[in-house]
Formats: sequence, C-alpha cells, structure tokens
Amino acid sequence: MIIIDNALRARAEAGNPVAFGMYGAGFMGRGLANQVLNYMPGLRLAVICNRTVEAAIAAYTDFGVPREDIVEVRTAGELADAMASGRFAVTADPEVPAAAPGIEALIEGTGHVEYGARVTMLAIEHGKHMVLMNAELDGTVGPILKEKADRAGVILTGCDGDQPGVQINLLRFVESIGLTPRVCGNIKGLQDRYRNPTTQAGFAKQWGQTPHMVTSFADGTKISFEQAIVANATGMKVARRGMIGIEHRGHVDEMVGMYDLDEIRELGGIVEYVVGAQPSPGVYVFAEAHEKTQAHYLDYGKLGKGPLYSFYVPYHLTIFEMPLTVARVVLFGDRAIAPLAGPVVDVVATAKIDLEAGATLDGLGWYMTYGQCENYDTVRRENLLPIGLAEGARLKRAIPRDQVLTYDDVELPDTLAVRLRAEQDARFPV
Repeated sequence: MIIIDNALRARAEAGNPVAFGMYGAGFMGRGLANQVLNYMPGLRLAVICNRTVEAAIAAYTDFGVPREDIVEVRTAGELADAMASGRFAVTADPEVPAAAPGIEALIEGTGHVEYGARVTMLAIEHGKHMVLMNAELDGTVGPILKEKADRAGVILTGCDGDQPGVQINLLRFVESIGLTPRVCGNIKGLQDRYRNPTTQAGFAKQWGQTPHMVTSFADGTKISFEQAIVANATGMKVARRGMIGIEHRGHVDEMVGMYDLDEIRELGGIVEYVVGAQPSPGVYVFAEAHEKTQAHYLDYGKLGKGPLYSFYVPYHLTIFEMPLTVARVVLFGDRAIAPLAGPVVDVVATAKIDLEAGATLDGLGWYMTYGQCENYDTVRRENLLPIGLAEGARLKRAIPRDQVLTYDDVELPDTLAVRLRAEQDARFPV
C-alpha cells in the first residue's frame, strides 16, 4: 500500500493523472470528489454520472471547479473532447463513462443494487475496470460479476476505506507475516434490527445522509453485506444465522478468548461483528500462530500468549481511502476485495414488521425488511430470498416479524439483478 503514493506522485509530475469516472453524487460521492479535486493530484475525476445532472454539477462546483469548466455530455465522443480540453464532464447517461476512451477506471457509488448492476455490466462490456463502493451489489451478485469481469480482462473490486476493504488489507498483512486468520470482524456502535427511516431521520440530517442509508447501518443490513463480501473474499463462513454479534464494552484485544476456537477452525474461519467495543469504528482480525517459536515472539511483541492474537485498525476513513483503490487497480492491477469464486455467505431478507399478503416490499434500510448473514449452502437448501433482490417483490402470503423470507413467499420483478442472481445460482450450485 505504501508504494501507491509514489506512483500517484509520478503520474501527477508527468501531467498524466489517472482519469476515472464515478456513478453517483450522493454523500460518499461528494466527499470523494472533494478529496480527488483538491488533495490527490495524481488522480482526476473526469466525469460524474448521476440521474440528476444538477447534483453532479454541484459535486464539482461546491469543491472549487468553476462552472465554465464543466460540460454536460451525451456521448462518449463528447466526453473525450471534454477531457482533451481539460474540462470536467457530467452526464445522466450511464453508458457514456463506460464507453469513453481515456477513462481508466470507474467507481460505482450509488449503493443501489439494480442501478449498480446495470452500470457494472456496462463497464465490463466496454472493457473498463470497476471499483464498487456498493457492498449491497457485491453481496448479491458479486461472484457472477467478478467472473464476467475476469473473462473480459478487467478488474472488479470493492474499495479501500470501507470496513470490508480495511479487513482484507489487515488480513493480507496478517497472512504476510505467516499467521493464520481465524476471525475477521467489524466493530459497531449500534445494532437494532427494528430501526427505520423515521427513527433515524435526526441522525441522517445531522450528517447530510439519507434516512434509509443510516437505517441500513443501524438495523444490521449494511454490516451483513459487509461481512458477506469479506466471507466471499476469504472463504470464511458465519457461525450462525445473523452472526454471533458479541456485545463488549472494552477493547477488542480483550475478545481473543470469547470465540470457540475449535468451531472456528472447523468452519475455516468466521466473519463476525462486535457491538460497543473499542477502537470504534474499526476492524479486527484474530489470528493463530503455527508453532511455539512464533508464539514466543508474538508474546515478546506484547500480543499475549495466544492461541488467538489480536490485530486491529482503529478506523475506516471512507472517502479518504476510497480513491486509492483506483490507483491500486490502474497502476498495479491489484484488487482491494473481491470474491474468490462462488458465494460463501449470503444476506437474506427478514421481516422487520408483520408483513401482509399482497404488499410490495420496500428497499434496503426502509420499513419492511432487514438483512442477516447466512451460509450460502443453507440459503440454497432452504430457498431463502437474498435481500438484495427483495425491493419491488410482491408478497404471496403474510409473513410474521423476524421470519426469513423464501423465494416461494414472493413474486419477483423482472430486473437485471434478479437475472444475474439466477445465473449466479446456476453457475455456483451447492
């Protein structure tokens, strides 16, 4: 990771910054724009695609780009012309950034499964690398998209700065010093499955976020997607539906004795989360030494006597780190996080309230469902419904609160995400 700074500096000094495009001009997109426009000269955010063009324009002008230096483009050729003239571009057409020459990578920053699926397929079809700031898409159809990207000779990856990418960076360090990771964990401040956009409206307003986004953090849906994609990238599983979810108000170092090591070994490692631990909002990896000499030197390094040793990062800095993934992909061909092969852990739809027959399900972080991690073999065996496909589905029958939905409970809309998921399940049978 340290070599990225020098590589970006060299591109900046050569007057050839890495040019990339971004889908989405929301909370994360705006923060990323500020970083790249003002503090990362080796990168150039050449184009922002957003369904509302005015929001894309604001993501430039609010952070110092004069309005006369921004042009709305409707074709890949117009985007290429804008880049050649040193201007920034905005568009509402998702195909424009994917098709334009000179764009070296794309970022998907909307967090929406269906839109994210569309633009990721466009990127693959046009031979563009794609960085996902969209764990929801990755956790629903990431394995089949990764396979399609591999066949097309492009890179599909999650991002640095969000907790899954930070976990994988830490895991790679732990493996590089010859230890065996056993637990990959996420540190949360709150977990309440029944939160909704009404309860979270005040917090959302405070930080300039949307209520359904922060609801997905609070009700466990977001962390379930985050840990599912860590599982898919490592082969680790969950110890039980929904994960264990220890509540611990001390330091994460104090948790090394709180897991059943024999169970963890049998599962090949587990993905997990803890509520209330410090340092928050960081991540942790608990690893095992191979023999007594390693254990002796780990003890000398003040990591204790094992058998599990605690490694952690005390923060995840989102928009500060996310642009670095573009550099990793373009300059080094390196992924931050991606599925190893087929799914290992899924996120299944669970009723947040008593649901009535005939109702149409709302989206992630809304009023009707929350997501839970479950091992993929169980999901397939019990025909459970991935929550990433649930939006717009019509209920065939009433479902009581906290019951997991199955495919038999719903009529699904005909969407690209649904079709990709069917292809993924056929490609990766249990």
